[in-house]
Amino acid sequence: MSHYVLSGYIEVPPKGLKETLKRQPNGAFLVQGMGPLTVHGHAKRGRLLFAHGAGAGQQSPFMRQFVTSLAAQGVQVLCVDFPYMQQMQETGKRRPPPPIAQSLDQFAQWYALLADLFDEPLWIGGKSMGGRVATLFASEQPCKGAVPGVVVAGYPFHPTKAPDKLRLDHWPKIACPMLILQGERDPFGTRDEVAGYTLPPNAQLAWLKDGDHDFKPRRFSGLTQTVLIDEATQVAASFVRAHGTGLTEESNALV
Repeated sequence: MSHYVLSGYIEVPPKGLKETLKRQPNGAFLVQGMGPLTVHGHAKRGRLLFAHGAGAGQQSPFMRQFVTSLAAQGVQVLCVDFPYMQQMQETGKRRPPPPIAQSLDQFAQWYALLADLFDEPLWIGGKSMGGRVATLFASEQPCKGAVPGVVVAGYPFHPTKAPDKLRLDHWPKIACPMLILQGERDPFGTRDEVAGYTLPPNAQLAWLKDGDHDFKPRRFSGLTQTVLIDEATQVAASFVRAHGTGLTEESNALV
């Protein structure tokens, strides 16, 4: 039996997902032919499709804490696992992610399925690699497309040992607002490094003091990871509200 089913995920066909979410707006679902989907919170400020990083899925400590905190700020978060991560969960064996184009295609399939379920536009984003995938997806959308904005936690501006190999070529093609939540000590792009980059005007950076890639500060800073994650999600929720999608306090309607 599937690891996800054993973990309590509810099996549902893609065509039945809308009705399932009407009955149960939050929960863990195993969408047939797609994979695991978890839905957190209610869309008082917005709704966000959020993908995980390269080395850990949506059940990682960072993802759980970030998503829980963001949902508490009034942003409903829909989390998915890419197929390679599903295989890791099923087998218990680590494996590298596939080429980024493959993950981009999988993300696009999730967006196509989920965006049609709701009246309001669906924000996109992710942690690290998942955030890179989201920005690539946004760069392929028309100037006035359905994607209202992107939220990224820990953007991988470059590989850790190759600071000259920047992953920014597609950013000028992104028409919607972008928020990058970044630890000042992130090895994938420190504050000093990013200060030297030329970024498009629609990209806003929010720096987490002394944070690393998972927003963990050093002990002498007097801060904690929880404090920085909560700070990041407050900024994210305010960003989503500022670039509002027409949601109200009661808006959770499915199409």
